[in-house]
Amino acid sequence: MDDEIGGVCIVTQPGGGQSEKTHARDLARIVGELTSVAVMTANLSPNSPLRDEQEVVEFSSSAVGDNIMIAAVQFLVNQVRLCLAIHRRDESIVLFFGTTSYLLPVLFARLRGKRVAVLPRGDVPLSLRLRWEQRAPDNVARLFAGMVRVLERLTYVAAHGIITYSPGVAQALDLDRYKSKLHTTGARFIDTDRFSVEVPYDQRGRTVGFLGRLDVEKRIPTLVEAVAQLPDDIQVRFVGDGAYREELERRLADEIATGQVEVVGWVDHEEVPAELNRMRLLLLPSKTEGLPTTILEAMACGTPAYATPVSGVPDVVQDGETGFLMQSVDPDAIAAGITEILDRPDLVTISDQGRDLVETEYSFEAAVQRYERILRTI
Repeated sequence: MDDEIGGVCIVTQPGGGQSEKTHARDLARIVGELTSVAVMTANLSPNSPLRDEQEVVEFSSSAVGDNIMIAAVQFLVNQVRLCLAIHRRDESIVLFFGTTSYLLPVLFARLRGKRVAVLPRGDVPLSLRLRWEQRAPDNVARLFAGMVRVLERLTYVAAHGIITYSPGVAQALDLDRYKSKLHTTGARFIDTDRFSVEVPYDQRGRTVGFLGRLDVEKRIPTLVEAVAQLPDDIQVRFVGDGAYREELERRLADEIATGQVEVVGWVDHEEVPAELNRMRLLLLPSKTEGLPTTILEAMACGTPAYATPVSGVPDVVQDGETGFLMQSVDPDAIAAGITEILDRPDLVTISDQGRDLVETEYSFEAAVQRYERILRTI
């Protein structure tokens, strides 16, 4: 551990879900190899492993919430609470992980003489707009999402450094204008011992699957239409839960009844490697992403992904080499693409190449080396 860096305080979303907390834990493990770490968050489970591994500072007891007006008020309150928490800290670097629109604490940290870095996990304003449009008029959702985008841009201007998971994420978020302080190699690591090839690829059946939230960002209705057109010899597993589960089960009732489609629901993260080892192909027709952990975990298990070329996805899914990119999100095209991919004679090679990429570029050791360079520059 190198004290020259001066300690890092990682700030995470107060309303973040389990995925957010898991990613924060991984980031803290990486940085913890280099210097002392404290994690500022809220609504953390009492039995979260993060409490045993790192110093945790809770700055709020309330999540942002789903109601737009309540979310706006709580958003401001959380920023004030966060400023007070930062005031009590001695770390020299404050890393805002996913909290890229928290302008007030970013400015306050700078006034306190700290170095500030922000790490966007994806296009937050777009994600918020897509969700808010489900429960508010479109113009209201766009207005509030636009306000978040303005705050985010001001945060980028104020920060000393901006870290993205990959060059593709930086390009998708239009961050090239900040080249002098942009670091595009801040990807996470994958535990390649846990996520490994347990079922040899050539022994897997014609099973494809989706793993994640069943929500609007993942184009679940589109995927449902595509699945309904697949031949009977292709089985489909939906692993996850969300707002579209009921619609999915209703529209694919016949396929579920025959066993061609299975809706598994949420599984514990410890069970994810086994789920990925069941599949010959992971499906991810997302509207927005950062650098999806699910894709990296799938590749570590030897499972290629068939995904939309959004944000950082093309940085790891190299079409025809480590996976496949959707050239169209039309349901007919997706269904045809799935069938064509499963009939390819080179799938074992593509599976091996995906595993090799994860082992080389996304190991824990590689992540530590990347962050040492980044933190010393900031």
